[in-house]
Amino acid sequence: MPPSLSIIVPAFNEAARIGATLHTILDYLDAHATEAELIVVDDGSTDNTAAVAEQSFQHRSRVNARCIRYEKNRGKGYAVRTGLLAARAPVALFSDADLSTPITETPKLVEPIERGLQDVTFGSRALDRSLIGVHQPWRREQGGKIFNLIVRLATGMPYWDTQCGFKAFGMTACRPIIEAARIDRFGFDVELLYVAELAGLRLQEIPVRWDHNEGSKISVMRDSLRMFNEVRDIRRAAHKGLYKEAIKRAQQALQASKEEQKERASVLT
Repeated sequence: MPPSLSIIVPAFNEAARIGATLHTILDYLDAHATEAELIVVDDGSTDNTAAVAEQSFQHRSRVNARCIRYEKNRGKGYAVRTGLLAARAPVALFSDADLSTPITETPKLVEPIERGLQDVTFGSRALDRSLIGVHQPWRREQGGKIFNLIVRLATGMPYWDTQCGFKAFGMTACRPIIEAARIDRFGFDVELLYVAELAGLRLQEIPVRWDHNEGSKISVMRDSLRMFNEVRDIRRAAHKGLYKEAIKRAQQALQASKEEQKERASVLT
């Protein structure tokens, strides 16, 4: 029987904390999800991240858990896409390995998709800042605000936090977009949301609890410049029509899904 929910955790050199993270997620799934799968994507780690993950999966028969590993570090975007495309459930959620957003926030994102109301849902630290427990260092927090303002201006999207590492996807409509995505590193979130928006999918930004955790691999100066360049590349790709076929397929999948929902509703009534 296929799972109803897939959770993907991208990981790069996370051996020190991935074990605790996976135990927390598995405990949550054991308690709340009857049919679920957990996919760790080891993004070319040079430590024993994969071994720690595999050890965490032992004696967890209720949840189908596995680790996908490749040798070369490709970037968080590549890792997330790899996990999403390996997901077998109709709804897939990815979470950062540090669980800055607690896994208990999962229903906020998953339920709107399961109810057929949304196709993409994503956690936001900006909509209700009272939900932030531990803030990022001031410089990094301000950098994030500036980046999101630039994203709004460059893409026309109305969202205030595109970078929170807690997002869920209805895979029927979103799979073509994920397959067509090109950004391998930190700008991948913007690309997925932007192309989904171009396709007319239903997106919802949802306030979630969040705590800053030390150990981030993001450099404010280096990665901010890289993300700005990636946003520019996304716009160029869209203008060149490189997402056109994916958008068409996503629209077709969404329409088919809506018609199927109508048919089910008519049978029930």
